[in-house]
Amino acid sequence: MTFDRSPKIAPSILSADFANFGAEIRAVEDQGADWVHVDVMDGHFVPNITFGAVAAAAFRPHIRTVMDVHLMVARPDDWIADFARAGADVITVHPESGPHIHRTLQSIRKAGAKAGLALNPGTGLDGVQWLLDDIDLICVMSVNPGFGGQSFIPAALPRIAALRAMIGDRPIHIEVDGGVVPDNAGAIIAAGADVLVAGSAVFKGGSTAAPEVYGRNIAALRAAARSGA
Repeated sequence: MTFDRSPKIAPSILSADFANFGAEIRAVEDQGADWVHVDVMDGHFVPNITFGAVAAAAFRPHIRTVMDVHLMVARPDDWIADFARAGADVITVHPESGPHIHRTLQSIRKAGAKAGLALNPGTGLDGVQWLLDDIDLICVMSVNPGFGGQSFIPAALPRIAALRAMIGDRPIHIEVDGGVVPDNAGAIIAAGADVLVAGSAVFKGGSTAAPEVYGRNIAALRAAARSGA
């Protein structure tokens, strides 16, 4: 996984057909996805339950690009090793999910994955500057985590810009997750992001029987993103 700041599209398989994950993953990658985003929810940290490490390990053989795992869970330290063994390239955690975020980020890197820090809409940026040398990705949540299909919160844009300035020339991705559509993708990239997580915006209207719809959706996001690059 090499670093660059070109705009990347990361479909969230939370919006895929749960009965057909392998084929769905192959379809979106064949249609131009750069990463595959795996939302892990435990019903405690967020009000929903999705995938565990066993599911992630099952997804891994179908993912040729980057497996981007977002842990929306309580006590993430208990699961880092399992998701690293499952093949996660990136593991992202929330600072509120455990008592010692610096230690958690170090554990992710020690396990062999890139370390991501996710910031909820109400999470302040004050402490981020002290963690920059220990992270590879910052995920700006532009919705409240827990469910797909929510609308983008516009206040995310100045937060992205502030983080971009804070990061400087460090090799840290800024990912945006929540309500990303072609209408806002250009503004998100212009603010300083380079990874767009999109669920409904990629999977809407398509299927493994009609993967070209995924391709059109991804192309629309990419064209909008490039307009802001």
